[in-house]
Amino acid sequence: MLNDSERYPANFISTIMAGDLASGKYGGRVKTRFPPEPNGFLHIGHAKAICLNFGLAKDFDGSTNLRFDDTNPIKEDVAFTHAMREDITWLGFTWAEQKNASDYFEVLYEYAVQLIQAEKAYVDSLDADSIRVYRGTLTEPGRNSPYRDRSVAENLDLFARMRAGEFPDGAHVLRLKIDMASGNMNLRDPSIYRIRHATHHETGDQWCIYPLYDYTHCISDAIEEITHSLCDTGFEDHRPLYDWVLAQLEVPSRPQQIEFSRLNLQYTVTSKRKLKQLVDENLVEGWNDPRMPTIAGMRRRGYPPEAIRDFCRRIGITKSDNNVELALLESCVREALEPIAPRAMAVLDPVKVVITNVPESETIWLSVQNHPKDPDMGQRPVPFTREIFIDRADFQMTANRKYKRLVLHDEVRLRGGYVIKAESVVMGEQDEILEIHGVYDPETLGVNPPDRKVRGVIHWVSATENLPVVFHRFEPLFSVPFPDAVDGDYRDLINPNSRSVFQGFAEMSLKNRPRDTRFQFEREGYFILDEAAKLEEGVCYNEIVGLRDSWSKGGSANPF
Repeated sequence: MLNDSERYPANFISTIMAGDLASGKYGGRVKTRFPPEPNGFLHIGHAKAICLNFGLAKDFDGSTNLRFDDTNPIKEDVAFTHAMREDITWLGFTWAEQKNASDYFEVLYEYAVQLIQAEKAYVDSLDADSIRVYRGTLTEPGRNSPYRDRSVAENLDLFARMRAGEFPDGAHVLRLKIDMASGNMNLRDPSIYRIRHATHHETGDQWCIYPLYDYTHCISDAIEEITHSLCDTGFEDHRPLYDWVLAQLEVPSRPQQIEFSRLNLQYTVTSKRKLKQLVDENLVEGWNDPRMPTIAGMRRRGYPPEAIRDFCRRIGITKSDNNVELALLESCVREALEPIAPRAMAVLDPVKVVITNVPESETIWLSVQNHPKDPDMGQRPVPFTREIFIDRADFQMTANRKYKRLVLHDEVRLRGGYVIKAESVVMGEQDEILEIHGVYDPETLGVNPPDRKVRGVIHWVSATENLPVVFHRFEPLFSVPFPDAVDGDYRDLINPNSRSVFQGFAEMSLKNRPRDTRFQFEREGYFILDEAAKLEEGVCYNEIVGLRDSWSKGGSANPF
């Protein structure tokens, strides 16, 4: 749930909006929109745009529409619209109206007819390759199509027959008549309608011609009376076309397009084409793979929505492209989780410790705090038994005093429990440690031994009363900070160690907690139950983020 503290710091877009409100432009209102194409899942880059559109509108007591840009039926699917709605709702936002570009197909067609009648549009019969050649280059002007001077009557007839389905795909397009010599390539008679005999997920087979984005988007904004049409800087060169189309037509309103910088986040790709390729080629488990930069993946990973909103505010709103470190995203996640995540204990790489002075049939129930800084979270019962598991890295045969864990013939404290001493080990055939045998001091529950100093505190789990768990830990999906900037196939840069799997144990108390609880597993990290994991037995917990910000320092990090 959003709160009043989640306001954007002053930025160039808020300055424009404030000025427009002060001048009475748009009748003293702010209305934005978020217009995704339903051809994939939303990702972290979309999260920035969502937070910006909804957040800035809220800051000015305005509203935001959700509008699906569904003008390409061969790539779009209703399943993607459902996923997008779920993602936006999960992020904490509510749209004023849900619209589809397809809602306006009839109106868009009528506007196109008006443009033909005004000699501002014509039907071109060049094939796609020829259109590209005639368009020219960045250094050479384009050339007029030989069909540019068709009469209004002929253009109207051909356009009507295109709609009626008389022609195959690619036979004709409808183009705007602007300036083939323009220095802006987008103004060189851009196509605004194409023939595409394909079933649309909303309109079925009602249409076989479909409008293109640059034409559809500005008119849809105008119909919905959007005031500020916010998009990334990739559309900056499209703004003259946006304004040109609206200037030719009697539309309900005149929105203004404003561009902001795209999000370039380390170790990710955000191209929908590339993300779809990862999914289709089974290089990941699906769109919601916890390693994916999709909102669905981050949700499954356990990122809190408020952390993503915080991240989007912190990176700011500018026109200048900047590269954002994963450390910042992780820091936002960590800060959101630390005060709310109950503590628990889990052992990812277990080795057994036999406490020889605990009777085999005895269970000592300990009461352990759920959060060291929040007594209101209460306490939980933890069973202390003759056999326990500790992490294999928490024991050494010999060590100097800087090693703050269990050492043979020395003592360590169990988190929430007693001081134990390692007295002997059982070795395997490969010189691996099978068991550690030791004793506990029954006088040390909650107090330190008065006559000696223990090394440190380690976590543990009962070996007989526990929850078997498969733990997933993650590294970046890609092995280089910016895979899109590297020559060659980006798929060759996939990190083979992006996911590590551990078979271990957690406290039994996890069974009695809500399934969406985010835990801090003591000394390990923040974890959440992965209900989507396909396991034959047991449960799976995903690491959300580590306990420390070590990524930017060259240590282990746990981004997507």
